[in-house]
Amino acid sequence: MTMTVPTARRRSRSTTKLGAAATTLGMIATIGITANASAANLHSDGSSVTIKVAVVSNGNMEELEALTPIFEKENPGINIEYDTLPENSERQLVETDVTTHANEFNVVMISNYETPIWSKNGWLANLSAYTATDPGYDVNDLLPPLRSALSVGGKLYSVPFYAESSMVYYRTDLFKAAGLTMPEHPTWSQIASFAQKLNNPAKGVAGICLRGEPGWGENLAALDTVINTYGGSWFNEKWAPQLTSAPDVAATNFYVNLVRKYGEPGASNDGFTECLNDFDAGKASMWYDATVAAGLISTNAPKTFANTGYAYAPTGPAGIASGWLYTWSLSIPSGTPNESAAWKYLSWATGPQIIPEQAAKYGWAGVNPGTRASLYKNPNYLKAAGAFSGITLDSIDAANPDHPTKNPVPYVGVQFVDVPWFIDLGTIVSDQISAAIAGTESVKTALANSQQDAEDIASGNGE
Repeated sequence: MTMTVPTARRRSRSTTKLGAAATTLGMIATIGITANASAANLHSDGSSVTIKVAVVSNGNMEELEALTPIFEKENPGINIEYDTLPENSERQLVETDVTTHANEFNVVMISNYETPIWSKNGWLANLSAYTATDPGYDVNDLLPPLRSALSVGGKLYSVPFYAESSMVYYRTDLFKAAGLTMPEHPTWSQIASFAQKLNNPAKGVAGICLRGEPGWGENLAALDTVINTYGGSWFNEKWAPQLTSAPDVAATNFYVNLVRKYGEPGASNDGFTECLNDFDAGKASMWYDATVAAGLISTNAPKTFANTGYAYAPTGPAGIASGWLYTWSLSIPSGTPNESAAWKYLSWATGPQIIPEQAAKYGWAGVNPGTRASLYKNPNYLKAAGAFSGITLDSIDAANPDHPTKNPVPYVGVQFVDVPWFIDLGTIVSDQISAAIAGTESVKTALANSQQDAEDIASGNGE
């Protein structure tokens, strides 16, 4: 999705400069420059503050930026400045900022992976103190799985901007022309069969679009759910890595072969955004990815949206489905100034009042999904998004981070492992998987290397 956002408020960093930016943050923390100097600047008249917000550059966030003048008009004296980066780069920048306490940002966009870990380390502000005195926010309207995922000890440390599980998108017109019928609850075997029949490189239409881009939140998000449906896991109950176990090998071979045979060209470079663009443009017959994409398709590509069907995340040989549970959420790092102003922004950006503001500009199908129970009772939303709203809500409710696969595991997370060192491990393994998708190494080699890395990193962290 492309959108013009006022340049006075949006600063998109080049990823080539990220390393320098991260180094600078570390230097700031080392020499002890105060948070006041780095995070929010009082204007010369002493009346206005600038709240600096680090966000991921995808369509939902671009829409938020475009709506921000509404907030600034309603809250004179508070100015919002965005720092916008691709997902992998934003994660790195925010992690450096928060863990070094550089406090360049008043608000950071993180997820249900970072929130519990960072809050236990005292790195995030307790937001329950604000929700308790902000009746308009209606914290009890947040879906229970999200409140649980973003809380520690009954206190909320992050608030959901949007939330998602995963599902299958498919072109109803192409299925009809081929005489195919998508089940509401397909199997991965059925998905592969459909992809084979619908793959049409001569017309520039892939049988399926799947993530191949490196990143624990990119290709591993999708692959991990497939592994779960095969009964595989990252670790067994004793923290022994399982990446070369029979279920993990079978699931990874399936995923890599599926995308290499019937997926989009250059899949090893494709993440959520690239697959969204391909599906919008009619270049893919199916797409397995985040439920949040439905609203973006409705806004970006109305013709494609009119010919799009939806199905639950597929089941695998283990007889279980595995839709992920994920939320991009907003937090306030501990120690940053102007917390109350930052909360006013969070309350607006994730509260109930922004929903009709979004609907007025982008349509009801395009509002941020997955966070509030009231949205799924709103007749305007159900009329516009009824084809996918039920699958989204059911899938979020059904996701089970505490028991993501067939056998018990020692970690929490459907598509990640809730330990601090998973960032390093996930990044390394995702590189190996991307190489297998690109064809520069075999799945066997990729998993053997990943197994060794998992053993070294886990043991090095006391597991």
